[in-house]
Amino acid sequence: MKKEFDHIGLITEEKKSDENWVEATRVWVTNPKDHPLNVEWLRFEPDSPVTGPVRDEAHVSYRVDDIEEASKGMKVLLEPYEVGGFLKVGFYQYKDGAVVEFMQYLSDENEWFGKKTE
Repeated sequence: MKKEFDHIGLITEEKKSDENWVEATRVWVTNPKDHPLNVEWLRFEPDSPVTGPVRDEAHVSYRVDDIEEASKGMKVLLEPYEVGGFLKVGFYQYKDGAVVEFMQYLSDENEWFGKKTE
């Protein structure tokens, strides 16, 4: 089973340039592929349905072939959902408390909200 580091997600209240809107979670995100240290900034709208560790803590993200397989034995924080038609993501908590995002690309891994990235 493939599990490859993708990025670290950090919470902010500051608007960042080139944010993308994720309707399912009502959050603005930046593309971690555009950041030299693979940082994704997340800025939640006040009415976001996301609560708890996903909204309050940093997360580490991995690209996986199968979210269900990768998350076995972990606490579900946010059930898998589709983002922009190109990605499926789910958030989990490892037994030591670490917040983990698993990303399963539905198409090209170099796509981000309809744009090609390198």
